[in-house]
Amino acid sequence: MVSESTPLFAKTNIKQPSNTNNNDKRIPLFLFLEAKTPAGLKYESFTIILILISVLTFILSSLFLPEYNTESTIATKCGGQDGNICDAVFFGNYPNNALSFLNIGATSITEIFIVFVFSIDYILRIYTADLIDVKYSGFIGRLQYIPTFFSLVDLASTVPFYVDAFLLPNTDIAASNFLRMFRLLRMMKVEGRFDLALGLIDDVFYAQRGVLGTALFVGMTVWGVLSSFFYLAERKNVDMIYCGGACDAELDTSLCTVDEWGIVDCSQAGCENLDDTEVCWNLYRSIVDSSFWTLTNLFGEFPLIDQHGFWGKILATFTAVFAVAVFALPVGVVASGFEDQIAKRREQLALDVQEVEDTEVEEEFVGDVTTFRGRVYNILHQERSPKAKLRKTFTDMLIIAVAISFIFDSVAGHSSGVVHQILVWFQFFSFLVFAGEYILRMYSAGENPKYRGSGLGRYAKQTVLLIDAFSIFPYLVGLVTLSEVGAGYSLFLLFKIFHVGSTNKAFATFGNVIKEHKDVLTVTGFSAVLLWIFFSSILYYTERDSPDEEMKTYYNTIPNSMWITLLNLSGESPLAHYSSAGKVIVGIIGLFATAVFGIPIGLLGAGFEEHVTNKYEDTPDEEEDVDMRSSRTHRPVGFQMKCYNFVNGIGSKAATRFELSIYFLILTTVSVGILQTIQGWEHFGEKVEWVAVIIFTIEYIIRFIGAGVDPEFCTDSSNGIMARIKYVFSFYSVIDLLAIVPFYYAYAMPLGWVDAHDEYFRMLRVLRLLKLDKYVPSISLIDDVVRLKWKVLYVAGYAATTLLFLFSAAMYIAERGDEEIEIDPLPLYGCVENCYMSDRYKNFFSSVPLTGIHLTGDFPLIEYGSIGRCILFLIVIAAVGVVSIPSGVVASGFAEVVHSKTRGAEENNQGDDWYDIQYRKLEGQAPPPSHFGPDIDALQVKVKVYLDGDETSGECTRTHFSKVGRVLFFSLIISNVVAVVLESVPEVDRAVGNAPGNFFDVFEAISVFFFTIGKSSIYLSYL
Repeated sequence: MVSESTPLFAKTNIKQPSNTNNNDKRIPLFLFLEAKTPAGLKYESFTIILILISVLTFILSSLFLPEYNTESTIATKCGGQDGNICDAVFFGNYPNNALSFLNIGATSITEIFIVFVFSIDYILRIYTADLIDVKYSGFIGRLQYIPTFFSLVDLASTVPFYVDAFLLPNTDIAASNFLRMFRLLRMMKVEGRFDLALGLIDDVFYAQRGVLGTALFVGMTVWGVLSSFFYLAERKNVDMIYCGGACDAELDTSLCTVDEWGIVDCSQAGCENLDDTEVCWNLYRSIVDSSFWTLTNLFGEFPLIDQHGFWGKILATFTAVFAVAVFALPVGVVASGFEDQIAKRREQLALDVQEVEDTEVEEEFVGDVTTFRGRVYNILHQERSPKAKLRKTFTDMLIIAVAISFIFDSVAGHSSGVVHQILVWFQFFSFLVFAGEYILRMYSAGENPKYRGSGLGRYAKQTVLLIDAFSIFPYLVGLVTLSEVGAGYSLFLLFKIFHVGSTNKAFATFGNVIKEHKDVLTVTGFSAVLLWIFFSSILYYTERDSPDEEMKTYYNTIPNSMWITLLNLSGESPLAHYSSAGKVIVGIIGLFATAVFGIPIGLLGAGFEEHVTNKYEDTPDEEEDVDMRSSRTHRPVGFQMKCYNFVNGIGSKAATRFELSIYFLILTTVSVGILQTIQGWEHFGEKVEWVAVIIFTIEYIIRFIGAGVDPEFCTDSSNGIMARIKYVFSFYSVIDLLAIVPFYYAYAMPLGWVDAHDEYFRMLRVLRLLKLDKYVPSISLIDDVVRLKWKVLYVAGYAATTLLFLFSAAMYIAERGDEEIEIDPLPLYGCVENCYMSDRYKNFFSSVPLTGIHLTGDFPLIEYGSIGRCILFLIVIAAVGVVSIPSGVVASGFAEVVHSKTRGAEENNQGDDWYDIQYRKLEGQAPPPSHFGPDIDALQVKVKVYLDGDETSGECTRTHFSKVGRVLFFSLIISNVVAVVLESVPEVDRAVGNAPGNFFDVFEAISVFFFTIGKSSIYLSYL
């Protein structure tokens, strides 16, 4: 039995219960069960092993069900035959296995033994329950113990077996043995270090409860409203008709019809309804169905984007631009709460987080230069000596050369050619150098007294040595077991890249992050694993019989289900055609589980960013630049100054109007350029383009003339010619030239290369939007951010690039021979039929862009093999958080820059809108008298008290009549929402009918009457 003392992470002192006398003979048994004796600790470890075996056998049992795992050769190896011993020992999938003589249904020896141990354990815990708390004494007290959390966990792990075996022996309670997995929750009972971690989580939700409640309400409202709009936009869209596996996948849905109730009939397309039941249906047939697809959109996923109609695409665009941000508010509030609570905890505990880089040994110690070991120690451990620097430079260059050789070897195709052989021998030479360095490090470490004797083992556990070992020993295994060491084993040599440049220092902070947040990471990480297994198992049962072949393929076993559920928990929805129960589960995953699953990932990423930022934070130099620019003096020069002022809107109304006309013309030409991409509109607005190019040309000439006095290009030491040369090669000048020169070139040479690629150059007009930066700063702000956060971005970007390189190499090795799942044709990859993932990952270069997409957290490709999925699991867990750091740094820097540029606002009013400011002015003032006399004033006060309560005493008090009214109107609002949803269901709508006086019409009329009264009361209170 897993105790509450979390022995896997920390041992607690052995003590007796404080609520009883020392003569109670049950005390040794209690301490044994609570793992507070040496024997109890061993027993607890034993029960943990049993739990892990139980969960593992449950997961693996799904592999041996040939009716679902149809394409696997192992499915029939353990079960299905009468008297099968394998199934009887491990899995218990079939009632006719070797345990059939027991007549208790499908079971196994493993399951029976584990349930027996857990049952005895629970009985003994009931027996000693009063030693935990005196309130559990006696029969009634034991009954009070049963509904406690950990007691329910124990019951959930045992009772289903007895129900399945003795009450319902001819049925199968799904995943009854799986429920024992929740006994692992006992490790997280509030005690020890988890008290702090769980307390932190509780503090986050408590501190943010007000804002979180509002954010949840706003998110749910946005979800409901958009679901209704999507339903109205797509309910008649034949492209949204789906038939599952009932009809031909190539069914022409344009031949289907949708009646007035929303029921689909595809008889003309060759798929007839059965007994008036829809075989095909619209995916947005009701608001209920629409809510699932809208929810996936709000997660940032658009699985049906190519099937949306015009208004559906408008709604999808709005959702992507605005609604997703609103819907993400709850997750953002929780994340912000974690940051605040962690910061408070650090301040309260006065934590002084120091960077401990185990890549270095104490610099004060110097080896004996008269001995060989001492000289070797100084070269390998004293990084500042000339010989040590030379050794470091050589090693770094060799690591980079190994990386380059790996890339070229992937292009060479691993044949027996000369190039391949040369690269293999070079990698072997590198291995000898790396192995020699590792051996010498271990040998020379004894020079330092700190690492002599048992200290050598501690030295070998340092990050640098672990990376070396992980790089060397797998290659050595390949060298011993294979006749030729291929790229599969040379991949491990690439991990030496962590030693190069800033990568070592960047990733050394991971150890500090994990140590600092290990309590929260343990709790949330453990919870994430439980949620992963739990939801994977449920979706396995709900989707393994899906009529959709793709869904059935990815949910035919629990390991396959865990792959897709992992992506769901990371915020992705690669599959969408779930059953009704599956849609509910996926919705729960998106609404709640994703936040829990994302906490450990977010903590790793945020902690990494914090450590890097604290160490490498830049000092803003923008003010200095501004001062330098303002200090430049330039002498006004007649006509040049007039040109400069005119194009910059300075000095006259004409200049201002010209600047505004340029602003308007940029937007117009960009709009024309976009419209010209539509088929049949290629020549739309050509005259507008002519006028715009001429005006832009005139503007450029005027700017060129005025550049001689432009303070950005003209300095005290430069003349007008140099200023104009600087202007021509400046950013905005290049943008202007790219926007106008191709137009003249194409007109002058109509059959030339530019004219042949006119559609590409036409899109250069979009670059004119960048000209607006002169008026509405955008690109220049990004430039300011990069300057502000340059050092942090450099280190974080270096780390992200390193991960991209390593994971690209790993994915190439894993998928270059993957031919498990056939995929769609890949003409761009030279494959038109019988295509597999190996065609996508044919070499390192083809792996880089695909891996880069996955490192951003996006998974448009999911047809991976087992090894590829394991690598992608590591990407989801750790790498995504690190790779996203540069974007997070840019976002925070952007906020800093924008805030610095708007610093002129009053400190107390920052963030206030117009309503807040105006309302604050009215505080303490009596309301003005009504124009209708004192009787109306008194009525207004009564109505106001009825609506908002009486606050004269400092607290809001309500009359019974007011409370009843609030409940009535709240119930009426909810009832109206439910009525609208029900009316959208075709079967309900058809049953009620559209005849005058039907239920929905009458209910709407009653609701409108009461809402009118309510609105009138609100209006009256503000007269």
